[in-house]
Amino acid sequence: MTKILGVLGGMGPLASAQFMLRLTLLTPAERDQEHIPAVLWSDPRVPDRTAARLGNGEDPLPALLRGINGLEAAGCGAIAIPCNTAHGWHAAMQAATALPILHIVGATADELARLGVTQGPIGVMGTAATLEMRLYQQGLERRGWHCLVPDATEMAERVSPGIAMVKANRVAEAYAPLAEVACSLVARGAKAVVLGCTEIPLGIAAGPALPFPVADSIDALARAAITWARSD
Repeated sequence: MTKILGVLGGMGPLASAQFMLRLTLLTPAERDQEHIPAVLWSDPRVPDRTAARLGNGEDPLPALLRGINGLEAAGCGAIAIPCNTAHGWHAAMQAATALPILHIVGATADELARLGVTQGPIGVMGTAATLEMRLYQQGLERRGWHCLVPDATEMAERVSPGIAMVKANRVAEAYAPLAEVACSLVARGAKAVVLGCTEIPLGIAAGPALPFPVADSIDALARAAITWARSD
């Protein structure tokens, strides 16, 4: 294994750690040397992406570019970013580097297909900024899926607080509000639910498994990284 994966993380730190765990567990390997060399740049000082995109926070792009420069200097051959909202700056980041930046939305669409969900409405959970930017709505609709998203009350009272609980290391408390919204989307007709914020899979994993397909954006990005690392 000669390719080195760069991981631009810290958004948040627990989600980045989970990405590294899932990257390791999903890699088919029998010994240390068969795993993927990776450099994790975990910088929780990156300004809040949601606040920036909603117009009341500092631009995170300079901090994101600083991390990319560090990963380039470390000899990485591609970059994975285990933060969905940060992909609102994907084009600007990609324009600043020759390294390919794996796209979490495309990876999650591939994950839906891997799960056998080829038609029907798809529920999408994410930060307010991710949904406002329509990152998943645009990406999934281009591939033939229609998206359902939480309503304003669900976002304000359940999804955003659930994400905040995970960021505050109150992971077990996040399960109930996040699972309730996922079930609500299925009740509205969703055939599967995309966990389109990398804190959400951590909250959902803290309780009983949901009785319908979920596309975990952390696992999806890890699978995309493995595919990159093992390609010729």
